[in-house]
Amino acid sequence: MTLKKIAGLCLGLTLGAGAAFAECTSTSQWGPEDTLGSANLVTPDRTMQAAKLIKQGKSMPLGIAIGPNTPAFPPRSLSLQVVQPNQQGGQKLSGFGYEGNYNDDILQTWIGIGSQLDGLGHLGEGGHYYNCLDEKEISAITGLTKLGTHAVPPLVGRAVILDMAAHAGVDVMPAGAHFGETEIKEAAEAQGVTMGEGDIILFHTGWTEGMLESDPTAWGSSEPGLNNEGAVYLASLNPMAVGADTWGLEPIPAPEGDKVFYGHVTLLKENGIYILETMNVGPLLREGVNEFMFVLGQPRIVGTVQAMINPVALY
Repeated sequence: MTLKKIAGLCLGLTLGAGAAFAECTSTSQWGPEDTLGSANLVTPDRTMQAAKLIKQGKSMPLGIAIGPNTPAFPPRSLSLQVVQPNQQGGQKLSGFGYEGNYNDDILQTWIGIGSQLDGLGHLGEGGHYYNCLDEKEISAITGLTKLGTHAVPPLVGRAVILDMAAHAGVDVMPAGAHFGETEIKEAAEAQGVTMGEGDIILFHTGWTEGMLESDPTAWGSSEPGLNNEGAVYLASLNPMAVGADTWGLEPIPAPEGDKVFYGHVTLLKENGIYILETMNVGPLLREGVNEFMFVLGQPRIVGTVQAMINPVALY
C-alpha cells in the first residue's frame, strides 16, 4: 500500500463516519477544563522514582536523524537551506570587530516527520478532540488555540520497552502484523516488564532499524503495530505516553475489523494519552535495557499540533 493510498483511505473513512459521531461525551478524568491530559501524571515523586533507574550514568537518544528524503505521511515534506546573510562575494562582517562569517538556517517543513510527539489536538472524531474540544473553536490556521504541544510540560518519567519482535520470534515484524492485550501481557510477563500509571510504554517491532534504510518506501507506506483492542487495554493502565519504533503506531494495512489509526483516537481524544512515533529503541535493547528514565523537552512553537523530538533515555 502506498502513502497516497493510505491518505485516501483515511480521508474516505473520515468522510463516511463524520455524521455518526456528532456528540462527544468523553470528558477528562482531570476535569472539564483540562488541556494537558496525561501530562498531569508528571509529579515530583514519579520523577524521583524514575531517577533511581539511572544505574550506569549513560544516555541514549531515541529520535532518528531526518532530512528531505525521510519518508513521511503525505503530503508532508521538509526542505532545508543554509544561507550566509550579507556575505555575498566573500564579504565579511566587520561590525563584529573582526572579519566574521556565519551560517544560518531556513527550514520549510511539516512538523510530523520522523520522531515526533503527537499532541492531543492531532486526531479526533466527529469534529471533537480531547475533552470534547470542538474543532471550530481550536483549529485556527495560525495554530491551535488549545492543546498546542508548546504547552505540554517536560514529559519525565519511567519508561519501559516491550520487545514485540522478540515475542513474535522475528527480528522485524512484517507490515500489518499486530498485537493487542493478550500479546502485550504475554510479552511483558516473559520479559519481566511491569507497566503502571504514569509510565511511558514503548514497543519494539524492529521496523525502523530493519526497514528505514534498506527499503524506505516500504518503511513509510506500511508498518506493524498496536491494534484497536490493544490501544483500549493500554489506556486502561493510565500511562503518560505510548509509542513505538514505527512512524504511525498502528498497523498498516489495518487488521480486518479495525479502524485505521483508531488507536490515535482512543489514546489522544478519549484518554488524553500522548503518542510517541519513530522511537528508535533497538539500541537500548541491545544494551540489555528495557526500563529507564525518559526525559522529553519538546520545541515550544505556539499552537503546534505535533513536535519533532529527540527524547533522551537515561540508564
